[in-house]
Amino acid sequence: MRKWVPTLVLLALLAPTAALPQAKSSKGGVYEQLNLFGEAFERIRQDAVEPVADRRLVETAIAGMLSGLDPHSVYLSEEEYKAQQAQEAPSIGSAATASIGLVVTFDGGQLKVVSPRDGSPAAAAGIKPGEAIFAIDKEPVFDLSLAEVEQRLRGPVDSEVTLMLRRGTGAPTEITMKRAAGKLTTVTSHVEGGNIGYIRLAGFDGATQAALTAAVQDLQQKASKNLIGFVLDLRNDPGGDFDVAVAAADAFIDKGDITTIKGRKSDSSKKIAATPGDLANGLPIVALVNGGTAREAELVAAALQENHRAILVGTKTFGESSIETLIPLNGNGAIRLTTARFLTPSGKPIQGKGLDPDLVVGPLKLERLAQGLSRREADLRGALKNTDPTPAANAPPAPGAASGSTPPKPAPPNANGTPAKPDPKESVATGDLGTATDEQLTQALDVLRGLALVTARNAR
Repeated sequence: MRKWVPTLVLLALLAPTAALPQAKSSKGGVYEQLNLFGEAFERIRQDAVEPVADRRLVETAIAGMLSGLDPHSVYLSEEEYKAQQAQEAPSIGSAATASIGLVVTFDGGQLKVVSPRDGSPAAAAGIKPGEAIFAIDKEPVFDLSLAEVEQRLRGPVDSEVTLMLRRGTGAPTEITMKRAAGKLTTVTSHVEGGNIGYIRLAGFDGATQAALTAAVQDLQQKASKNLIGFVLDLRNDPGGDFDVAVAAADAFIDKGDITTIKGRKSDSSKKIAATPGDLANGLPIVALVNGGTAREAELVAAALQENHRAILVGTKTFGESSIETLIPLNGNGAIRLTTARFLTPSGKPIQGKGLDPDLVVGPLKLERLAQGLSRREADLRGALKNTDPTPAANAPPAPGAASGSTPPKPAPPNANGTPAKPDPKESVATGDLGTATDEQLTQALDVLRGLALVTARNAR
């Protein structure tokens, strides 16, 4: 057998029908279960109608173990692991690191879009959070692992990939895109109305922090230092590097906690505190969030909200706060294992709940949105559950904010008494963010102007 098979599994495979030492193990203990695995392994090797390589059997078993944990823990074969490494650190001229910039996850066996990345082919094609993908290049995806899906979405620069997906309640449609190379832009900015700085934060990578600092300084210069505040747009932000996200939140928080990390062991929890300094010099901030605001973007939003540093405007966030660790397996692939989750600064769970904005604003108008408009982390099959038995609650709103939001009410029935269908337009295309037709941005600007007036009056 190969060296990469774990010792206990190796023993089970070498002696599938022999009883291993129980070592005070009760019925159903680890040794007995490994005997069961070994027996099944040997029967498949001997009796399967088609011969199956030992390596394939073991890799499939490992993948099965991980798939039963949560939607994000996966096994990466040696080829998939190498492809991921190339994607994260592409070499100059590499032809195998191009992608369409789409972040996806599985929801009860169905592949769903978390969010497209800004500037990506997927964003240019108008793909929105929550859309379901049925096939990649005519091949169904229902029996693929998440790692296999990610690998199929990658390919040579300018090569084409075709997705069959469904938007809202419409019929499935096909979209063909060309894969693009290079790092995507995570920070963009412009001045709104001559005195408000708009910053779009679309992800977190090695270039984000420097770009964020430069964006704030550029906005201050363009507005002749007359800025009254900032709008930080976290919509359709699928997250990225954990440490970079912590630094981004820290940039606007002078003191307080950024997040709390909670692992399996009771003594593994730790808080990450902010360092002195505020990039915005105390100016008010309104942060825009929606169902495509996920993972590390939710960390930033929670830190700003609970430290009373920003008012959250938009719709409920995705609700995913898992932290995965990539663990190489002796040169034969790797496992991506969920080893911890992050909480809000005060220790409230994000996983499966998401963050409620201080002011609920739909993409088309100000409203209390109906429940169930889009799939979130809590809806995913096998999703990690939060351990807080109490209902989710937000921190008190920032000064000048409206009182805390009440839970969204179900949509009123139609005239004939039948339940109203969810508004399919809750998800907004990334390309529409920050434009003149962006109603959520318009509302955020109004909130920020109101905060500026209150601040000015209090300063008198």
